Amino acid sequence: MKFFAFLTAALLATLSLPATAQDMSFNAYLQVLQARARAEGVSESTISRMTAGLTPSARVIELDQGQPGSSSGRGFPPLAPYIATHVDNARISGGRRALASNASTIRRVETEYGVPGEILVAIWGHETAYGNVMGGFDLAQALATLAWEGRRRELFATEFVDLLKIADRGFSRSELKGSWAGAFGNPQFLPSIYLRLAVDGNGDGRADIMNSESDTLASIANYFRDAGWRSGQPWGVRASVPAGFDTDRYASELNAPVCPRVHMRHSQFKTVREWRALGVQPQTALGDDVMASLFQPDGSGRPAWLLTGNYRVILEYNCSNYYAMSVGLLADEIR
Repeated sequence: MKFFAFLTAALLATLSLPATAQDMSFNAYLQVLQARARAEGVSESTISRMTAGLTPSARVIELDQGQPGSSSGRGFPPLAPYIATHVDNARISGGRRALASNASTIRRVETEYGVPGEILVAIWGHETAYGNVMGGFDLAQALATLAWEGRRRELFATEFVDLLKIADRGFSRSELKGSWAGAFGNPQFLPSIYLRLAVDGNGDGRADIMNSESDTLASIANYFRDAGWRSGQPWGVRASVPAGFDTDRYASELNAPVCPRVHMRHSQFKTVREWRALGVQPQTALGDDVMASLFQPDGSGRPAWLLTGNYRVILEYNCSNYYAMSVGLLADEIR
C-alpha cells in the first residue's frame, strides 16, 4: 500500500496540467481527481460510488460562466428594496416558528457557543428558507464539472476531494445534493467548511446538516464562534445622525484585503462614547466602550446603523452588506 501511495503521489507531482482543465477530456481529468482523493485517504469503495457514471454538467458550466464580474464603479443599489424582499413576513414568521420549535436545542447551543439563537435561525432562513430550498444538484457532478472547467480549478478540485471525504463518513451520493456551486445542507456549507466546522449537535455520532436541525444550528454556531463572535454584543443598532454630519470625514482608511467594496462603505471604528460626543446616538442600549463603525447604506439623511465587530462575523459567512444587513435585521424581527 505504501508503494501504491508513492506511485499515486508521483503521478500527481509529475502530471503537468494544462492551463485549463478542459484541454483534457473530462474522463481523463476525473482520473486525476480520483488519484488525488486516493492519495488523501479516501477509500476505493467511496471513490467508485461517488464517481460512477459522472459526466460534465452543461448547466453547471452555464451558471458558472454567467456569474457577474466585480464592478469597479462606486455606485451601490439601495438597501431598502433588498431588505423589503428578504426580511418579509414569510421569513419572519418562519423564523419565529423555527425558534420556538427548537427552543431547547437553541438554549443549549447558545450556552455552548455564545451565539444568539435568532442569529442562527436567521442564517438558516436566509440560506435555505429553513430547509425548504437546499438545492438539487448532484454535488459530485457539480464539483467535478467546475474543477474540469478550469476557471477556479484548484478551489473546486479541493472541494471535490473534500466531498469524497464526507461521503467516506457514511453519507450516500443521493444525500449529497446542493447548489450548483457545491454548497449543501441547511446552512449551505462547502465541503471544506463542513470538514472544518460541522459538528454533531444531537449526539448521534455524525454531523448531519442535511437532515438534523440540531446539527444544523450547532454547526452554524460553531462557524460563528470560529469567526470571532463576541457574546453579549449585538451585530449593530440603529443610530440617529445629526443633520449636516460629514460622514466622509470619518471614512475608513483601511484597505481590506478581502471584499474591499464591502468594507469601504463602513466608517472608522470608534467607541460608542466617541460617536455620542460627535452627535451620533444609538437608538438601542449599547455600551460606551463598544467599538463600532457608522454605516448609512442609502446615503445622508437615510437610516443609519452603528455596527459592531459581530457584523463582520456575519460578513464572514457571505461578504455582502446586503446579506449581512438582512441577516441582522431578520434576526431582530425573529427575536
